[in-house]
Amino acid sequence: MRPKGIKKMPAKKEAAPQCWTHREITRQLIADLQGLAFGPPVSHVYNPLVYARRPYDLYLQKYGRPPRNVLLLGMNPGPWGMAQTGVPFGEIDAVRRWMNIYAPVDRPPQPHPRRPVTGFACPRSEISGKRLWGWAQKTFATPERFFARFFVSNYCPLMFIDADGRNRTPNNLRVAERRPLNAVCDRALRRTVGHLHPRYVVGIGKFARQRAEAALAGLDVTIGCITHPSPANPRANRGWESLIEGELTEIGLRF
Repeated sequence: MRPKGIKKMPAKKEAAPQCWTHREITRQLIADLQGLAFGPPVSHVYNPLVYARRPYDLYLQKYGRPPRNVLLLGMNPGPWGMAQTGVPFGEIDAVRRWMNIYAPVDRPPQPHPRRPVTGFACPRSEISGKRLWGWAQKTFATPERFFARFFVSNYCPLMFIDADGRNRTPNNLRVAERRPLNAVCDRALRRTVGHLHPRYVVGIGKFARQRAEAALAGLDVTIGCITHPSPANPRANRGWESLIEGELTEIGLRF
């Protein structure tokens, strides 16, 4: 019996797209997102794939070569992580010191005054990224050993901010805005899976798992879920590392 919360997708009738490289996926994703519009309460939208493209490209070049057995899938950028470094869950110290990634970061057009982008000079630390990459470093020691099996990506590359500077996650957008956004991100996820050929796609949080199940229907992948490391999640504040290691074991992963 398959453990609860793990879904084996039915065998694919058509092969996942094989011809899309990371660079092509990124370029098309940026173009598709440009056609979308978001209204109040969203006042600002950041796309790190554009203004933080240089460190993001380094991340793909160093650690995104196929195949990868496990794709860890987050929701969207955090204000002190990917929004600053271009790397998913990109806590600055982990990106610069552990992954050895550093490159200039531009600024989003018309940034919100309460959500500045200062790149690798940002003094804030994103706790979710610190927990995720801290676990990776503790468990695998080097990024080469971790990325030999894993790759980390976000379902949606956009960060949404309201007029007061609060984050708006994709699942809290209006339905009329969420549907076309999901369609764009679903296509990019399928292309990423076609490029990396993972056996497992693991949502970091329930939203990412649900989107993976919708986007990857018909593909021969096993979809699971681990607890999101956000400090806003009470479960994550009670021994997150041991918690997710148990969840990964239930999915079928061993270390």
